[in-house]
Amino acid sequence: MALRKIINGLVFQEDGSFTPETVYICDEKIISEEDYRSASGEETVTDAAGRYVIPGLTDIHFHGCMGSDCCDGTVDALQTIARYQLSQGVTSITPATMTMPEDVLAQICRAAKDFHDMADLNAADFCGLYMEGPFINASKKGAQNEKYIIAADTDMLNRLQDLSGNMLRTVVIAPETEGAMDFIRENSSRVNISIAHTAADYDMAKEAIACGASQLTHTYNAMPPFSHRAPGPIGAAADDETCRAELICDGIHVHPAVVRTTFKMFGDDRIILISDSMRAAGLADGHYDLGGQNVIVKGNLAVLEDGTIAGSVTNLMNCVRTAVQDMGIPLASAVKCAAVNPAKAVGIYGKYGSLTPGKYANIVILNKYLDIETVIHHGI
Repeated sequence: MALRKIINGLVFQEDGSFTPETVYICDEKIISEEDYRSASGEETVTDAAGRYVIPGLTDIHFHGCMGSDCCDGTVDALQTIARYQLSQGVTSITPATMTMPEDVLAQICRAAKDFHDMADLNAADFCGLYMEGPFINASKKGAQNEKYIIAADTDMLNRLQDLSGNMLRTVVIAPETEGAMDFIRENSSRVNISIAHTAADYDMAKEAIACGASQLTHTYNAMPPFSHRAPGPIGAAADDETCRAELICDGIHVHPAVVRTTFKMFGDDRIILISDSMRAAGLADGHYDLGGQNVIVKGNLAVLEDGTIAGSVTNLMNCVRTAVQDMGIPLASAVKCAAVNPAKAVGIYGKYGSLTPGKYANIVILNKYLDIETVIHHGI
């Protein structure tokens, strides 16, 4: 057996705090101190004095990076994406599709199954897909391609789920569109349903949550704003303790003051930090595409030709840094929202998201500036 322990670090706890303690690893899993003492094998000791020891992050909603995109529909593209994410301390992922025709989505699902079956240990753990579209409202399409938007279709979901090997974890929907409420009732017990690209008002969103929707996609973006007389889907989600809210903390999508207010509204138990990155993440400024549409990237901003924001060019670890260093969010809260909550949302918390014995030893060690010093993946 391969034994490893991380000593002297400030270790993230499941409740969202940091405690000075030792993390014990045997092979690819975290184990208890008692089990470690009774195990035998070659031991490696990592001294994390003055550093933070956190679980590897889980990005449940992003499209691509390093020139590749989930919608490329190839194993090579998914591998490129997953390897980059691992290098950035994002150790488990569910990349997102776009609003595309069924044949394109089918190819993505086939590639997802093939890549998952590969189990590449040099890449972030591929834990499923996030299906963003095509069951959305054209009036709030954002950077989605309007010509592929269709009504909610359970039969289509079933076909894609079969092709993916049951890898579809999250499906987005605009609850005011044709057949949406029935779709939510029929499918919320087997996939995570997220309200997205919607013109729904408060009452409509509240009904969708009662039917089984449990999440808001990139909160504030592609939905009616929260206001004192028309709280919309944001108000409906804030009112229901079962509903989580995605938040992009890249400094572009949501103003820092609104990020802080959102944490007060939802609390750090219900916010999911996401990157929503597109294929330009990790690369230089220039022209790229997203869902078949031209995207212009300059600095941290990615836009369609008409000026519509088209995802981000960051990664989830950078979002954690931005939330903490530029927006005033406590580190413990930011880590909770980037590791614990996303893993819970997509049903993988039994293996990921915390440094609890029995879970995979996917661990990141950060210095006091929140720079990555070490990424441990499955104990290595």
